[in-house]
Amino acid sequence: MNSTIVVNIARFIILLLLQVVVFNRIDLFGVADPYPYILFILLFPVNGNRALLLLSAFFIGLFNDMFLNTGGAHAAACITLAYLRPYIFKISFGVSYEYQTISIAGKLTTERFSFILTSVVIHHIILYLLEIFRFSLIADVLIRTLLSTVLTLIFCIVIIHLTKPVKR
Repeated sequence: MNSTIVVNIARFIILLLLQVVVFNRIDLFGVADPYPYILFILLFPVNGNRALLLLSAFFIGLFNDMFLNTGGAHAAACITLAYLRPYIFKISFGVSYEYQTISIAGKLTTERFSFILTSVVIHHIILYLLEIFRFSLIADVLIRTLLSTVLTLIFCIVIIHLTKPVKR
C-alpha cells in the first residue's frame, strides 16, 4: 500500500477521533466551536484523486454529523469545501499551484495562512447557514462564524506545527 494512502487514512481516523472525543466538547460561551477536522480536507495531497477527496470529505462530515446530530450540515460544508479547494489554492498560491509545488504542512507563510483562513471561513459560513437556516438570524450566523473561525484557526495552526516533520 502506498505511504500516502496510509497517511491519509491515519489522518482521517485521528482527526475524526480528536474532533469527536476532544473538540466537540469545547464550546466557548455557547457561540464558538472548533472544527479542526477539516484539516483532513486541507492537507489532502494537491495532486490526489479529486473524487476520493470528495468522497472522503462527505464521510468525515457525515460521521461528524452523526456524533453531533446536525442532520447533514457538516457533510454539506465539507463537500463544498472539498469541491472549492482547487479554486482556493489558485487564489492563495497563484502560479505555484499550477505546478503543484506547494505544501500546507510547512512553515506558515501568508499564502498558507490565507489558504487556511479562506477554507475555514467558507466551511463555517456554509455550516452555520445550514445549521441555523433562518435569514432573520444572519447576525448570529456571522458572529458564530467569526468566533469559530478564530478558534478553529488557532487549533489548526497548532496541530500543523505539532505534526510537521522535524528537519535534521
